Amino acid sequence: MIDDDASGGPVVRVGSPGPGPARLLLSEPTRPFEDEPTLDFLIRACGPWGSIETSVRTWDGDGLDTFLSSLAEDFRGWAGVRTWHSLYYDLTLSAEHRPGGYVHLTWGIHDRAPSEEWHFEVTTACAAGEDMLNLAAGMRTFLTKVAE
Repeated sequence: MIDDDASGGPVVRVGSPGPGPARLLLSEPTRPFEDEPTLDFLIRACGPWGSIETSVRTWDGDGLDTFLSSLAEDFRGWAGVRTWHSLYYDLTLSAEHRPGGYVHLTWGIHDRAPSEEWHFEVTTACAAGEDMLNLAAGMRTFLTKVAE
């Protein structure tokens, strides 16, 4: 789920490879301000319908890796929907445990305020347990392996 792109920077891939189902690519983590923990990265959603890409701003990752780890720890399931959001809500994530041992992750990619002209959602499925642990570990590596 995590590897390096052509420039050697870290990327996280979520979803099935190849054509068909939706997939996401998180790339280019950077710290735009040296003296604070602001962390930006790109997110790109691709599918048979096309693709969309935007920049996401977080405060040191906003605990995205911790959120994913908590989902992995509860691999037996939970009731309802769990949610996470980035600093400016340009990326939201909701998780729902489904029968059969899968977690449906709905990724919301949003235009930033003040315009907020568009909103896009795509859902990926991840097997509970080991696959969620791998996603959480990959995200932790991605968020800490920032370009200097």
